[in-house]
Amino acid sequence: MNTEAPVLRVGDLHAYYGKSHVLRGVTLEVRRREVVGLVGRNGSGRSTALKAIMGLVRPSSGRVVLDGRELAGRRPYEIARAGIAYVPEEREIFANLTVDENLRMGMQPCPEGVPAWTAAQMFDYFPRLKERRGTLAGRLSGGEQQMLTICRSLLGNPRVLLIDEPTEGLAPQIVAAVSECIADVHRQGVSVVLVEQKLTIALRVSTRMCVMGHGRVVREGTPQEIAGNEELLAQWLAV
Repeated sequence: MNTEAPVLRVGDLHAYYGKSHVLRGVTLEVRRREVVGLVGRNGSGRSTALKAIMGLVRPSSGRVVLDGRELAGRRPYEIARAGIAYVPEEREIFANLTVDENLRMGMQPCPEGVPAWTAAQMFDYFPRLKERRGTLAGRLSGGEQQMLTICRSLLGNPRVLLIDEPTEGLAPQIVAAVSECIADVHRQGVSVVLVEQKLTIALRVSTRMCVMGHGRVVREGTPQEIAGNEELLAQWLAV
């Protein structure tokens, strides 16, 4: 069990889309070298929770604290500079820039006590990107764009990496490469919050899991505890 103090604390986070109350008091903690899998049915608030942590959806109330620094309500670029990186489901690469140029766009100075990432390490994770480094990102396949988005985020040298649905629509061999990258990133000391629709992948990659329902975390535990709780699976995760 990881007994280190949390790197990221999210407390009683509420957020709306218009008049729709989407997040209803999300509370979770993330420690160093953890992959916290955020799972639940569609509409449970998982992706919105990541966006609210990142400032892309403005929380109406609640706390987001990174290493003791309050970030709730800050602008996304301020949150990024503080040490949180976000890999969106939509990928949002710079289509008219090359792979190399996209990676350079993500590079930031490395704070003390945080793993320093290099483009060479990114190419070790995903050799295909090295082959395509001079290619415009808009011409990459969906899987290559997903690799590029993860790498660009890592080059910001974050303390916490938020990843939203990274394996959606990808071929099995690319899913395996992305999963291994996430596993190695957390071993290097970066904390990860992973939203993943495929429960089998979330169970394999995560070190701890939080189950969301109705806009809040309803249960948390180890992957083994979650997978072995048939009542929980039926109530909150079964389609």
